[in-house]
Amino acid sequence: MHMAPASVNLATLVLDFDSTFTRVEALDVLAEQLFSSDPARLTDLKSIKDLTDLAMSGEIGFGEALQRRIAILKPSRADIEALAEALKAQVSASIARNRKVFEENPGKIRIISGGFHEFIDPVVADYGIKPEHVLANRLIFGDDGVATGVDLDNPLSKDGGKIVALRSWADLNGAIVMVGDGWTDYEVYQGGAADRFYAFTENVSREKVVAATTASEATQVVASFDEVLHNEGYEGRYSFPRSRMKMLLLENVHPVAIQHFRDEGYDVSTLKGALDEDVLIDAIQGVHVLGIRSKTTVTRKVLDAADKLMAIGAFCIGTNQIDLKAASEKGVAVFNAPYSNTRSVVEMVMGLTVILTRNIYDKSIQMHTGKWDKSATGAHEVRNKTLGIIGYGAIGSQLSVLAEAFGMRVIYYDVAEKLTMGNAKRYRTMDAVLAEADVLSLHVDGRAENKNIFGKAQFAKMKDGALFINLSRGHIVDIEALAEAVRTKKIYGAAVDVFPEEPRTNDDPFESPLMGLPNVILTPHIGGSTEEAQEAIGEFASERLLNFISRGDTTFSVNMPNVQLSEVEGRHRFLHIHQNVPGVMAAINNIIAKYNLNILAQHLKTNEQLGYVIVDVDRGYSREALDELKAVTGTLKFRSLV
Repeated sequence: MHMAPASVNLATLVLDFDSTFTRVEALDVLAEQLFSSDPARLTDLKSIKDLTDLAMSGEIGFGEALQRRIAILKPSRADIEALAEALKAQVSASIARNRKVFEENPGKIRIISGGFHEFIDPVVADYGIKPEHVLANRLIFGDDGVATGVDLDNPLSKDGGKIVALRSWADLNGAIVMVGDGWTDYEVYQGGAADRFYAFTENVSREKVVAATTASEATQVVASFDEVLHNEGYEGRYSFPRSRMKMLLLENVHPVAIQHFRDEGYDVSTLKGALDEDVLIDAIQGVHVLGIRSKTTVTRKVLDAADKLMAIGAFCIGTNQIDLKAASEKGVAVFNAPYSNTRSVVEMVMGLTVILTRNIYDKSIQMHTGKWDKSATGAHEVRNKTLGIIGYGAIGSQLSVLAEAFGMRVIYYDVAEKLTMGNAKRYRTMDAVLAEADVLSLHVDGRAENKNIFGKAQFAKMKDGALFINLSRGHIVDIEALAEAVRTKKIYGAAVDVFPEEPRTNDDPFESPLMGLPNVILTPHIGGSTEEAQEAIGEFASERLLNFISRGDTTFSVNMPNVQLSEVEGRHRFLHIHQNVPGVMAAINNIIAKYNLNILAQHLKTNEQLGYVIVDVDRGYSREALDELKAVTGTLKFRSLV
């Protein structure tokens, strides 16, 4: 539900402190600080937390809980100062990222809390909130500097005190909006001291508060401060709040990516495995960003069903599992991580090369069966051997460097002109490489036309007794032809990490004609599966997606015109993705002129299918202007950013 402001004037936002402005309960943090060095007081720590929960849920009176907690804690002034410093690092994520809103609206965002001025004031001061705009309790200290109690003349020390205290602000004009997580916050609205109430659940969701909130038209549950600002017209009044943007991440995307998205306030759901087409069609409803790895196929049918989809992140190298043409036609940006697992794949190729050349794999199997075969027959060094590389991209070229460090001679073939690394030599045909390579490693992309590019004819052209390695794409090799080449000893050994058909989950069975063959190493698509590579992929792909969502940056997109953009500061940004047809730019500029919008910056980038217009304007624009921009002929996607 979108609750618009009651008037053109911005409402005054009154925020609770504990578990709202900060992500923690201050007295709980104080208790942990005081009791951490004294294990005997762990019972006191539990008592403090229990009292907090009972008070916030409305189970006992707030005043009673407050007095009892201070009596247990007995903090000194130095303890309170240390607490304030600790709380500065515990500001809620959505509050912290909207610091400029506080600074630009002095006096319009205030604090009311059953906590204490002594630690609240220094924390909120960093956000431009003055002490006179904070309503809170005050501690009473003894001559020894230790707190002995609470100022009982302060209405906030009593039940229902927030209602009385808030009415003491004589300078409030217009609507008052209460934002908080606890029952005493809801009571401010219930008691008539606030016009609207937001149950803030970013840090904790209290069942009683949420239940009461959903029963009224003037109340709403929000997962972040972004939603409050959006609804109340402070920031992004016509843009979409982050907490309502859904991200679905499949196939065990690395936790670092999940955390990045959640830190930025997005609604993130995760699933361990891949999804079949029909299941994905259901799951993608309402999803704005989809994250996958190599097993999930995003078809045209899936994209047709995606009602909200803005971007797809392939947390891997390849994107052949995504219908890029259909994604472009829908204005859906696709990103991948083309370089992040390069080192992991290269190291595995070199390791496999040594293992196969020395026949270590078969000797290890024999040892496990009790057979001792200490023999040099068939075992060789890789030094002075020739490595042939088919595909000299990011992985192939780095493999070239590492192989030379092992003393190997490197030759390669690529359909495109590439910068040769070190002493490697480019051959003009693949056949020429096959004729000389002692070890052949494939590193080609997954485009459909590469299916079975390596089959019986190619194996026949290889040197007798050569080694064959494929860590690129499963469908590029005729597996039956490879199995026959091994059985006839044309190929002395092989290592295969990718297959034409792979199990969708770890629970599904695996079958291949290569199973059981001598000196053949089979691995379950783990070339890039190192902790380092997966973390790097998570970092890279999530950063690309966040840059696109938050500022429209399409750098490294595989299907969108690439535009590098700065952060949106002090301006509004319109992002217009459209079919690459004549007249769109003129139509956009006509609308901008019609509504007298001041252009601060403008970009246009196109490719064969798409046009991408980015317009930065000053802060004055209307809903009607946005509606007309969305209606421009050829528009695929339009959104506005603040």
